[in-house]
Amino acid sequence: MKVTKAEIVISAVSREQYPEDLLPEIVLLGRSNVGKSSFINTLIHRKNLARTSSQPGKTQTMNFYQINDVFRFVDMPGYGYAKVSKKEREKWGAMIETYLLHRHNLSTIFLLVDSRHIPTEDDQLMYQWLVYYGLNPFVVLTKNDKLSKIRKKKAFDNVAKTLGITDKTRIIPFSAVERTGVETSWMIIEKYLESEPFGIKNED
Repeated sequence: MKVTKAEIVISAVSREQYPEDLLPEIVLLGRSNVGKSSFINTLIHRKNLARTSSQPGKTQTMNFYQINDVFRFVDMPGYGYAKVSKKEREKWGAMIETYLLHRHNLSTIFLLVDSRHIPTEDDQLMYQWLVYYGLNPFVVLTKNDKLSKIRKKKAFDNVAKTLGITDKTRIIPFSAVERTGVETSWMIIEKYLESEPFGIKNED
């Protein structure tokens, strides 16, 4: 997809603030500082639409980025940042869960994990939770350029084993520097934009 228009339309903290239309939405989940903003910026060829930060835990809202007036990326608050209070982490968790369980526009999910490390307990819990609710995500291995060829394969195998992923096509090695995984990610996005959103149809 050639991106000719990209803008942030709202930073939301509740259902009442979600955009009121039927545009499909691609959700990005992952630990703080895993590279969600870099993922967005790399895909759309923009440097600073999604703000990157070296300070983990900075994203505290659901940021809706509208692309070509065709779909939106929804960048969720990063999880697993220990320096944020327990109360704050619970609030973010409830915010994310409410969206995932009630948003009709949900089209597909990218769960980003740092390829340099084995998926954390938080990563595993998030993946298991998504699968339990039928929201089977694609797993993006970020910062892949920082690994040697041998370590890249090991990282891929570790993620598949740790998360119990049998369909290896759902794992995407990604690098904002080398632009690895960009084409694959767009193929997935465009495929899901052509299908019905799979968000759980639950208004309660």
